[in-house]
Amino acid sequence: MKGFAIAMAAALAVSASPVFAQAQAPAAGSRPAPAAGSRPAPAAPAPAAPPAQAAPAPQAPPPPAPFPVGAKVGFVNLQAIAQLSSDGKAAAAKVNALAQKKQTEAADKAKALQANQQKLETSGSVMSEAARAQLQKDIDRQTVEGQRFEQDAQQELTELQQQLQQDFQAKLMPVLEALSKEKGLQVLFSAGDSGVIWAEPGIDLTLEAVARLDKSAAPNK
Repeated sequence: MKGFAIAMAAALAVSASPVFAQAQAPAAGSRPAPAAGSRPAPAAPAPAAPPAQAAPAPQAPPPPAPFPVGAKVGFVNLQAIAQLSSDGKAAAAKVNALAQKKQTEAADKAKALQANQQKLETSGSVMSEAARAQLQKDIDRQTVEGQRFEQDAQQELTELQQQLQQDFQAKLMPVLEALSKEKGLQVLFSAGDSGVIWAEPGIDLTLEAVARLDKSAAPNK
């Protein structure tokens, strides 16, 4: 189901590359040291903090429109189902947890590499030839290992997303089929892939599909 794959990818996708790029970048806000004898510029006064405002109370979504009597066509928003359902939220949480874990590991590797680069820059001139050569080898090795780690981490994230998409589809498809048969539908469209410009609100079965999926996933009491 092409539409499902696209929707799940959008709901669960975590871009790992920027995560690792940020881990290796210099610390934000760092400034070069002032030249000797120069007078530091006076610090600009901090802007006044805006008065605290109470967050608006969340509004409950409007109830879905009633399904039109005799309608033979319906549609669902697959991305919304992935984002609103319990299974979809759990899948996204797994992807985010793995991404954060890899981000921490990448940051540790980048920190060790930067420490050696700084050591070579500041102390390389007073080190022995052998010690300097060994330090350069360590830097080269850490650089290669860091690049390989990023590639492996991205692959691991991609494989997890694909597995979660397959698992989610296996749970969702029977729900959508049962819902379609119960409504007497001839066609059930994916809103993101059907090119729909306007449709009767009542044939949007997204929220009903979410409710049924969550009910099917709930443990039997």
